[in-house]
Amino acid sequence: MSKVLIVMSAASVWERTDGSAYPTGYWAEELAAPHEKFVEAGHTVDFASPGGVLQPLDQHSADPEIAGEDCARYVAHAEKALREFGPLLKLEEVDIDDYVAVVLPGGHGPVVDLYQDTDLGRLLTAANASGKLIGAVCHGPAALLSAVDEEGNWLFAGRKMAAFTDEEEQMFGTAEGAPWLLAATLREKGADHSGGAAYQQYNVVDGNLFTGQNPASSARMAEDMIAALD
Repeated sequence: MSKVLIVMSAASVWERTDGSAYPTGYWAEELAAPHEKFVEAGHTVDFASPGGVLQPLDQHSADPEIAGEDCARYVAHAEKALREFGPLLKLEEVDIDDYVAVVLPGGHGPVVDLYQDTDLGRLLTAANASGKLIGAVCHGPAALLSAVDEEGNWLFAGRKMAAFTDEEEQMFGTAEGAPWLLAATLREKGADHSGGAAYQQYNVVDGNLFTGQNPASSARMAEDMIAALD
């Protein structure tokens, strides 16, 4: 039975440009939908984060007015999956050879810590070199920025990808005061970023890289990865 690694952020606060602290955490659907799909397909799923820290739930993802009618189901699934898994693996101790795929869900946490995490950068570089599947959704593609070589060259420059758009960030109310905007930064770093309609499912596949624009794209990302594994 093959194993899939979900890498979570460890951040609970996103510091804004005015010095204020914005509470953050994992987005339930972005963690639960891929987990559910992979488990249903017969894969084992492990969870890891920097230091093995369990990130809290982003409470916005439990609000049906924001996250949709199914949010309670996703919250329950995510909490059950994390509880049953137990202590998260420490990212710095993960051996990528144990896994066939790596998944990077969102919430704003990845723009706080994962984008510059050297352990994650090492892991993603090794995963890409061996052709393992890499999936990232919503703010998860920020974590791809960690994969740079000694000269600072970004591993994923030139790759086609989706991510939470600047328009969606503005609509969500978090663009003003953000230290940097994800989609714009990905393009500046050399990504071939594209986007679809705001808050509608939009996915991009480029070789072994599978990305989704927003929470609604989480399940499709996992389905595309499962099809590729099969």
